[in-house]
Amino acid sequence: MREINVSEITDNIKEMCIQANHYLSDDMKNCLTNAIETEDGELGKKVLDSLSENLKIAGEDMIPICQDTGMAIIFIKIGQDVHFVGGSLEDAINEGVRRGYVDGYLRKSVVKDPILRENTKDNTPAIIHYEVVQGDKVEITLAPKGFGSENMSRVFMLKPADGIEGVKNAVLTAVKDAGPNACPPMVVGVGIGGDFEKCAIMAKKALTRNVNTHSDIEYVKDLEIELLDKINSLGIGPGGLGGKNTAFAVNILTYPTHIAGLPVGVNICCHVNRHVTREI
Repeated sequence: MREINVSEITDNIKEMCIQANHYLSDDMKNCLTNAIETEDGELGKKVLDSLSENLKIAGEDMIPICQDTGMAIIFIKIGQDVHFVGGSLEDAINEGVRRGYVDGYLRKSVVKDPILRENTKDNTPAIIHYEVVQGDKVEITLAPKGFGSENMSRVFMLKPADGIEGVKNAVLTAVKDAGPNACPPMVVGVGIGGDFEKCAIMAKKALTRNVNTHSDIEYVKDLEIELLDKINSLGIGPGGLGGKNTAFAVNILTYPTHIAGLPVGVNICCHVNRHVTREI
């Protein structure tokens, strides 16, 4: 059994909040560079050049990549041989978010009640997804999620008879409906299977996978490639102003489901798709 003081979780999450909001991950940098080289739409190319300049300024001057520094989404894998000491793990996670957003001068966007709308003033609480795995390590993935793109996300409860063509239509429908509102070029996370909430969580988690990789499942890999091609043929383009780069990637996760259902979650993220992972 390995003991980990929850203060270590707090310290890492504080740093990750600041890192994710100021520096683009390497996989997203590669996508942006490639898009600039391949974009043939005049307005689209100008948008991409502006995005690139914005990222340069953000890193050099420690200004957030985007004014919407998002709601903190956390996926945490906990080894079953880990024992946390020093207090509540969930409190420690939220304290890390609080320190990251307050000390990092990041925008506080979370309200305490969805109807009364009083700001919590420290961007807590986070959305936390726990997973218990083998081993004695803890893996934390932090993904600050802005709501311009989050609001464009969808869940489709398809019939099994709709099949893979129904899945394709659902994803394309979500992207078409989002149009310029998700700040394209976007990354499209898709969850297929499970149930109502499982497909949505998978779609969100899929966004954190390296966008330069594909699924290990052959048909899913083929589906990712086909959907990306179809999305980029829509002509929405960077900033919604036209062009060939509407999306950087389509990342898909799947899970077993009930014989009577075919749930599909589509979670769209903007061009920065902020995410950072650390192992403790």
